[in-house]
Amino acid sequence: MARRRRGARLPMAVLAVVAMMSTLAATGSEAAEPAAAEPGSLKPTIRYTEYGIPHIVASDWEGLGTGYGYAAAKDNICTLADTYLMVNAQRSRHLGPDGRASPGQNQNTTSNLNSDLYFQRIKDDRVVERLLAAPAPDGPAPEVVEGIRGYVEGYNRYLAETGVDNLSDPACRGADWVRPITELDVYRHAHAEIIMGSADALLDGLVNAAPPGASATAKPASAPEGKSVSSPAVTAAKIRDAMAVSREQSMGSNALAVGSQGVSGGTSMLLANPHFPWQGKNRMWQSQLTIPGKVNVSGASLLGLPAVNIGHNENVAWSHTVATVAPFGLFDVQVDPLNPTKYLVDGAWEQMTSQKVTVDVRKADGTLSQITRTLWSTRYGPVTTSLQGVPLPWVVSAHAVRDVNMGNLRALNTWFRLDQAKDVHEVVDTLESTQGVPFFNTLASDRKGNALYADIQATPNITDDHARSCLTETGKLLFHQSLRLPNVPPISVLDGKRSACDWPDDPNAVAPGLLDPKKQPRLIRADFVANANDSPWLANPEQPLAFPRVMGDTAAPRSLRTQELLLTAQRRIDGTDGLPGRGFTPQTMGQLLFADNSRAADLALGATVSACQSVPFGLVLVDGNLVNVSEACPILAAWKSHDFTSDSRGSWLFAHYWSFLLGGQGIEKLPWRVPFDPKDPVHTPNSLDSGSSAVRDALARAVHALRTAGVALNAPLSDVQKVTRGGEQIPIHGSIGQLGVLNVITPGQVDGRFDIVYGSSFVQQVRFTADGPPEALSVLAYSQSADPNSPHYADQTKLFSAGKWVTERFTEEQIAASPELRIKILN
Repeated sequence: MARRRRGARLPMAVLAVVAMMSTLAATGSEAAEPAAAEPGSLKPTIRYTEYGIPHIVASDWEGLGTGYGYAAAKDNICTLADTYLMVNAQRSRHLGPDGRASPGQNQNTTSNLNSDLYFQRIKDDRVVERLLAAPAPDGPAPEVVEGIRGYVEGYNRYLAETGVDNLSDPACRGADWVRPITELDVYRHAHAEIIMGSADALLDGLVNAAPPGASATAKPASAPEGKSVSSPAVTAAKIRDAMAVSREQSMGSNALAVGSQGVSGGTSMLLANPHFPWQGKNRMWQSQLTIPGKVNVSGASLLGLPAVNIGHNENVAWSHTVATVAPFGLFDVQVDPLNPTKYLVDGAWEQMTSQKVTVDVRKADGTLSQITRTLWSTRYGPVTTSLQGVPLPWVVSAHAVRDVNMGNLRALNTWFRLDQAKDVHEVVDTLESTQGVPFFNTLASDRKGNALYADIQATPNITDDHARSCLTETGKLLFHQSLRLPNVPPISVLDGKRSACDWPDDPNAVAPGLLDPKKQPRLIRADFVANANDSPWLANPEQPLAFPRVMGDTAAPRSLRTQELLLTAQRRIDGTDGLPGRGFTPQTMGQLLFADNSRAADLALGATVSACQSVPFGLVLVDGNLVNVSEACPILAAWKSHDFTSDSRGSWLFAHYWSFLLGGQGIEKLPWRVPFDPKDPVHTPNSLDSGSSAVRDALARAVHALRTAGVALNAPLSDVQKVTRGGEQIPIHGSIGQLGVLNVITPGQVDGRFDIVYGSSFVQQVRFTADGPPEALSVLAYSQSADPNSPHYADQTKLFSAGKWVTERFTEEQIAASPELRIKILN
């Protein structure tokens, strides 16, 4: 008889173990000692283990949601309440119109007023309500409905038990905007997460759009009197550069799935390394969710979504990475010069629809007033007058937006089903049958030894033929490679004068206007697949992928982070990286990430040192400053490790130098002696020209910048890159992705202080074996709670700082053995 795997139990056996552990004599109390109960009478039960990680178990989806909602509110009530304030368009009412909001992937990208106008329009249009009324897959599946119903019960129960005036977190203690929530609040939050890939680029332009001559609170982005609109080339270049900057400053991710040929002592492994914000609504939160016999999944989710988004169950582990698909497209519509709210389609004039959107606003004296904007829409979607801050003047034409995710609540169904997948083939089936993934790739490994890469998501149905037929001159420049920068998605601007240029419906797609999922790239291998936010082309260099241009580029330079990930994976599998043995183990997988190696330093440090040493008298004149760079030469020469670990000296100097050298360009624009070769994309370009004036000048600018800031050129990274927790400054290793460092850490200004803005967040590695439970290590870089009075406000942050991991407790025996086990039953 086949031996049963450890961790795989019959449902009644699991139920008996859990019930025995989690039923207490005192109703709803916390305790360390369980009391006996009848199997089958399982109430939502939260078992806390080390670092405040909750293991939630219940008999059904509603009970599971109740436990999740209670535990999530306990850790992050203020962050969640602030999110519900935003999606209900009430920030200006409670916090004033001039505060900053973060509706998208970046931090504080718009005003409270603009955020409210954006979400109020969605509320007025009843977008979410109409999606809820639709049957699955457009509407939520039954388990999603039950899980969210339970989540609301759990959240509201915690708030009622604690009271707003007694909340631990001072950020919202006693605030009048902290209130019980409804199921609609949660769905609005989910929808806001799904559309956030468009919000940063489009929100301000959508709520400020006004026809020429119309009065508006904000000036319409029309052409100045007597001046012409920018040429297509100029407009495209500005948009490209703005999108590149935005992508550099927003969330990203790495993921590596390793199959049976690349693992030592197991059948497959997965490394999940999302780079999400360290503050606000896009924080991740860790949990294990179990319904005996139905689901047993562990990992992390975007806070407030009661399913695991990145994690593993008994047989499959998966992660997401931000993809190179633009989840929106523009339509250029010719307007009537005498009546600019009329536009031409198929030779006939159509009238735009107008919509008055009103929000409440708190004035400086505390009284309330209202602000109303008139917003405009076409048959293609609403009108915008800017894209990523670049003006799109409403003069001879206007630009309308179609957002592929505005009608998408399917992502909830996607994640609930991924939590139950049995192998990578079920992962693919889930992705294809729901098309709910909003702007992510998916990588997965399974117990059978398969490694999967799939960019199957909600994608505009812009085939290559459709693009050739319908792109405007600006659209051609934005959509194709002539203006390529790393990770900038192809943006479509289609001819709105022809109705045939709208996104066509495909009979194989789940929803109107979506690309056929069968045309979207996927790859299953036994060695490895990887992604670091570049296009699908080189998920594995041995098997380049082909796909419609709308999904990204091919035969183009890869980012240094992609190069680092692919090279590190291949060298470990080949055993040529200097570490013992071949193939990945939990130890070597952790070293891959926390070595903090810089691909940029590998390629360019030697030439940079040579350039520094060859400067006459060490003096460089840049920007009117005579800079002596001679001190930098021995510091960089001594930085032989090329790493951004906390004690590295010279890394901070090199990071500044590299930023000046790049200057917002793609790496292929640097002065390389060996240019990019599409036949060798992982190793080219290379050999930096040490005689280039650009190298010398960038180094001088970096030296001048550090001296001006009062930072020693040889300062260890731990002296300058820190996060503040409760008055304590914790050193953080890693660096920006442009340096080719996998452990991305991006510092910046947070509430007026230098801190970490985004970067490695929930990091997890999982190994499957033929027999036994998953072996998982994880660390949540910013810890479970945003509450400064929580014991779990900085505990994992300190662990991350030290390059250490939490050994996951997944089986009932492992959970029961925790020396810090605490149990909360929600009767």
